This record gives sequence, structure tokens and C-alpha cells, in this order.
Amino acid sequence: MMLSFFEKIGFTLKTWTSIVTDFLHLNLQTQYWVIFGPSRNKPVRSEAVFDQMVFMGAKSIIIVFFVTFFTGIVLAMQSAYQLQKMGAVMYVSSLVSISICRELGPVLTALVIAGRIGAAITAEIGSMKVNEQIEALDTMGINPVRFLIVPKFLALLFMLPCLTVIGDVAGILGGYLVGVYNLKINAALYLQTTYKFLTHKDIYTGLSKSVVFAMIIAMVGCYQGLKTSGGAVGVGKATTISVVTSFILIIVADCIMTGIYYFSNL
Repeated sequence: MMLSFFEKIGFTLKTWTSIVTDFLHLNLQTQYWVIFGPSRNKPVRSEAVFDQMVFMGAKSIIIVFFVTFFTGIVLAMQSAYQLQKMGAVMYVSSLVSISICRELGPVLTALVIAGRIGAAITAEIGSMKVNEQIEALDTMGINPVRFLIVPKFLALLFMLPCLTVIGDVAGILGGYLVGVYNLKINAALYLQTTYKFLTHKDIYTGLSKSVVFAMIIAMVGCYQGLKTSGGAVGVGKATTISVVTSFILIIVADCIMTGIYYFSNL
């Protein structure tokens, strides 16, 4: 029985090692085609990247806007409840703007995109995998990574920071409405306080996080799609795993990057 226990542990470690190795290999392949593809006269099709940018970015603006907008409203109301006790309600503006730009804006935007785009990426590539369309690309001499994954990777790498900026503005706008129309803070004073305490560091911290989150969402979605098996049921399972894994990795990456910025004083 003890031997069986250690065999299970060994099998689990071997499985996880294989998963990590395959995931890193896919990342290296993607980076190779992004960096060296143009020099080999095999650049990524700009039309494919643009189509993905429209799907991932333009069609996600509304949901990102409303999620961060209402988060800004809630954050303003919750912080005002405590700040009013200390007579510092005017600082609601700085608290909302800094919290949104450094943390909530990038994270919430990434989670929304992981749920919407990450699932779509996995479902699309997974359906092609179970229908043997990936093998057909190989047969025709078309590299699946360059043809399928790189356009999605580049599009999300560009669009997620853009969506994060929109989310930041929406969150600050939500806090502004509560501060000005509910807490009766002077509009000019609210904006002045926001700009006074919001620094460049707060902005680039959030945007740098969004770049890392974009890589996570794109690569996890593509990896799970390529590993899909078992027909339609397998596509559903892979999509679920993709979204859950992206959520966990986004939170972990956010924690690590926040720690790096905090302890290094960048």
C-alpha cells in the first residue's frame, strides 16, 4: 500500500512536469515566431491580428467599462463610509483612483477577458484539434503556432493594456459620480485631489501587470486548446480548465508583481 502511494506521487509529479514542459515549449515557440518570423520571410498576417484585435478589444469594451465603472462606485461608497468618520471624505478621490489604476482595473479587466476571450480561444482551437484540423495544417506545411497562436497572442498583448486604460477611466468616473453627486465634494476639488495623488508609478504598475496577464490568458487558452481531446465533451472540459487556470495564474501573478513593486520601490 505504501508503494502504491509513492507510485501515485511519482505519477503526479511526472504529469505536472510534462504539463509545465509542454507549456514552456509552446511559449518558446510563440516567442520565436513573434521575434524571428519576419526575418525568415514568414511574418504574421496583419489581417489575422487585426481581426483578433477587433474581437478581443472592440467587442469587450462595454463589459469592461461597466464592470470597472460599478466597481468604482462601490469602492467610493465603501471608503466614504470609513473616511467620513475621520472627516477625510475628500480623500475618496485619491483612494479610488489609486486602487483602480494599480490593482482593481488591471485585475478585473484581466478576469473579464479571461472569462470571455480565454474561453473563446480554447473552444476555437479545441474544436479544430478534435476535428483534426490542426493535423491538416501540419500536413499542408503550415505551422499551427504561427498560423493560429501568434495572431491571438499579439492581439491580446496589445488590446488588454488598452482595455485596462478604459477600465481605469471607467472606475475613476464611477468614483467621481459618487463623490460629486452623493458626497457633495466640489467637482474641481475632486479632480484636483485625484491628479495630486495619482502618480506615473500607479499607471505603469497597472499597465505592466496587464501585459503579463495578457500573456497568461493567451498562452493558457492556446495550450488547453491544443491539448483538447474527447470530442465536444472534451472541448467543454478544456474550456473550463482554461478559464479556472487563467483566473488562478492572474491572481498569483498579481500578488508576485505587487510584491516586486512594493519591496523594490520601483
